[in-house]
Amino acid sequence: MVYDIEMLKRFYASYAVHVDAARVKLGKAMTLAEKILYAHLYDAGTAAAFRRGEDYVNFRPDRVAMQDATAQMALLQFMNSGKDCSAVPATVHCDHLIQAYRGVKEDLPVAKETNKEVYDFLKSVASKYHIGFWKPGAGIIHQVVLENYAFPGGMIVGTDSHTPNAGGLGMIAIGVGGADAVDVMTGMEWELKMPKLIGVRLTGKLNGWASPKDVILKLAGILTVKGATNAIIEYFGEGTASLSATGKATICNMGAEVGATTSIFPYDEEMEKYLCATGRKEVALMASGNALYLKADAEVEAHPEAYYDRIIDIDLSTLEPYINGPFTPDAACPISEFAEKVRANGYPQRMEVGLIGSCTNSSYQDLSRAASLARQVKAKGLKMAAQLIINPGSEQIYCTAKRDGMIADFEAVGGVIMTNACGPCIGQWKRVTDDPLRANSIVTSFNRNFAKRADGNPNTHAFVASPELAMALAIAGDLCFNPLTDSLTNERGEQVRLDAPVGETLPGKGFTVDDNGYVAPAADGKNIEVSIAPDSKRLQKLAPFAAWDGKDLTDMPLLIKTQGKCTTDHISMAGPWLRFRGHLENISDNMLMGAVNAFNGKTNSVWNRLTGEYEAVSSVAKQYKAKGIPSIVVAEENYGEGSSREHAAMEPRFLNVRVILAKSFARIHETNLKKQGMLALTFTNKDDYNKIQEHDLLSVVGLDGFAPGKPLQVIVKHEDGTEDSFLASHTYNEMQIGWFKVGCALNTFKKQ
Repeated sequence: MVYDIEMLKRFYASYAVHVDAARVKLGKAMTLAEKILYAHLYDAGTAAAFRRGEDYVNFRPDRVAMQDATAQMALLQFMNSGKDCSAVPATVHCDHLIQAYRGVKEDLPVAKETNKEVYDFLKSVASKYHIGFWKPGAGIIHQVVLENYAFPGGMIVGTDSHTPNAGGLGMIAIGVGGADAVDVMTGMEWELKMPKLIGVRLTGKLNGWASPKDVILKLAGILTVKGATNAIIEYFGEGTASLSATGKATICNMGAEVGATTSIFPYDEEMEKYLCATGRKEVALMASGNALYLKADAEVEAHPEAYYDRIIDIDLSTLEPYINGPFTPDAACPISEFAEKVRANGYPQRMEVGLIGSCTNSSYQDLSRAASLARQVKAKGLKMAAQLIINPGSEQIYCTAKRDGMIADFEAVGGVIMTNACGPCIGQWKRVTDDPLRANSIVTSFNRNFAKRADGNPNTHAFVASPELAMALAIAGDLCFNPLTDSLTNERGEQVRLDAPVGETLPGKGFTVDDNGYVAPAADGKNIEVSIAPDSKRLQKLAPFAAWDGKDLTDMPLLIKTQGKCTTDHISMAGPWLRFRGHLENISDNMLMGAVNAFNGKTNSVWNRLTGEYEAVSSVAKQYKAKGIPSIVVAEENYGEGSSREHAAMEPRFLNVRVILAKSFARIHETNLKKQGMLALTFTNKDDYNKIQEHDLLSVVGLDGFAPGKPLQVIVKHEDGTEDSFLASHTYNEMQIGWFKVGCALNTFKKQ
C-alpha cells in the first residue's frame, strides 16, 4: 500500500519546476540538499541566496512523524490550536514505552496493559485529527517511516532526533521538538536556520567486516558530537551507489550524534530497489522520472570545494570496523587499535551483553549479516560467551526474518527476541544483573552510549559498533577480541576463526507481514471525544505559559551551574520517567536530576537559598516558583545535546526557570527553549562562566531593547557584595523574540 499517494503525485509534479526556478534565482549549480530545501520554501517568492548558518528561512514540510513519548506533549499542544485536522499527513508510532525484559511474548502484553491510558489517548487523538496510528509492537518509528512513508526529495520533521534516518531514501528528514511539529500540523511556517553543508565524498566499496555503520562511526570521530551543528551532511561520490538504502539510512540516522541538522544521500538504484521491495513501485517510478533533480548538479560533483563548506573523504575499500565509546558516541577507534585502548584505560575487558537493533541498525540486512555469525557458533563448535538481545525494527522485519530462519538462528544461540521497539536503546531495559552499579562492558548497535542511558548503571561501559561486530564480540565475550585477526577456542580445543559476515540487503522472497500494526484515522473525527481523567497521573491538559511582563529579569537565584556534559538525558531522564511524558507537572520532578553540580560534584543536589540546605533540583525550583521567584541555569558546551525531547525545555519553563545561560547549545534544544518562551543565552566570553558562584543572584537586563544580533547584559551579585557584569549573546530573530514576549510559540499562533 502506498500511503498518501495523492500528496506524492502533487509533489513530484511540481518538484522539478521549483528546483529550476530556484537555480535561476541563485544563478549557480545546486547541491542535493539545496534543491530539496528550496523546493520546500513556505513561499517560493522569498527564494534568495540565503546565508548558511545565519539566515532563518521558513519551510513547508510534507509530513510529520511522532513517537509515543514525545507525541503526547505535541498532541496536547495541537489540541489547543483550534484546528480540526492536521494540515499535512502525520503519524504516531508506539515504540518508546515498551520495556525490554523477558522477550516480546511477555513484554508486549505487559506494555499494552501498563500504558493503556496513554495508547488510548494517542489513538483517539490521532483518529480525531486525521493522523495515522501505529500500534505498540508495529515497529520503531524510523524503520516504519523508511518502509512506508519516506520518499526521495521530500521533507519530513519528526519529534525524535533520529528522524534523519529517512535520508537513506534521499529525504530531508529533521528531528524537532513537539512545538515545531505543531507548527507544521497547523499549517504554519516552519522556521529553520539555513544549514551549512558538509560534503562527505565516498569512494571504493565496503568489504569483509566493514559495514555502513562504520562510515558514521569513523565520521563521528572526525566531527565530534558538535562538529556538524547547524549543518547538513550530504554524501556524494561513486561510493554512495554501493550502499543499500537501509545502510544509507543507518549512516544518516547516527548523523544526529555529530549534531547534524540532517544527512542525505542522492537517489540511486538501491533506493529504487528498496521502494519497489516495500510495495512502492509507483513512488519509485515518480522518483526515477526526477532522478536528475534528486542528486547534486554535475558541476557540484566536479568541483565540490566550491559548493560545500567542508569536504571529508572516506575510502570504503580501506574502511576498518570501528567501535566507539564508552560514554560518548564520538570516541572512535578502529578495531585494530581497540584492544590496546581497552587495556590502557582499564575498561572491563569481559563483554557481558551484545545488543542488536535500535532505529539505527534493525533492518533485514542488519539481521541477515548478524545471523550469519550466529550460525557459525554451532557450525564451528563454539558457545556464546555473552548474553544476546535482538530488537527487530518492525513487524515486517520480524515476520520476514522469522520466515527466512534468522529468528531461529538467534534463538538457537540463546538470543532473546524483544519487541519491535526501542527498548534498551532509550533506557527501557529491565536488565537482570547481580549488581546494578557494578563496572561492566556491553556492545550495542545503537547510536548513543551516554552514561546510565541503557540500563541506569553509571558504570556500564557501553560501546557502539555494527550489528556484526556486536555479534562477534558477544560470541567471544571479550572486548579485546578482533574477529579480523584473532581465533577462538572451540569445544574441542581447536582454534577457529569467524568467517566475515554475509547477508542479503533485501529478502529474496520479498517482505511478508501478518499485521503491520497500522490503524487509519476516522473519516470524520469531529464527534470523537478525547478524554483525560482529571486525576490521571500520566496525562494532563496544558495551560498556556504566561506572557513576559515587560520587565528585566532581576536577582534570579542560581538554580544550578552544571559541569561537563549536560545532555537532554541529564535534563529530563528517560527510562521510568517515560510514563510521565504526557503529564508536565509530574515529569518536572526529574528536571536536571542527572546534571552534575559544578560546586559539589554531585547530581540532584543544589543549594536552596530559602533554606540554606542542599536539595533536589526540582524541589528547589518548585519552592522558588511558589514564592514567585524566577531562577537561572548556567551550563557549559553543547547544552542539550542528544534526544530531541521537548520536556527538557518545558520542565524548566514550567518550574519558572526563565534563562539558560550556556557556553553553547545543541541545535534542537536551543529551538525548543525558544519555542517555550525561554531565554537561551550564551556567554559572549566563555571565560565568564568561571565568574558564576554558588550563592550568586543574576540579572538579565536590557530586555526592553531585545533585538536580533544585540547582546543582553548579565549582572552578577556575589555573596560578598561585589558584582560582575558581562555580555550574553543570542540567536533570536524577530519571530522568536515574539515567542518570548507572548510566553511561547503556541501563544503566538492562538493570537492569530
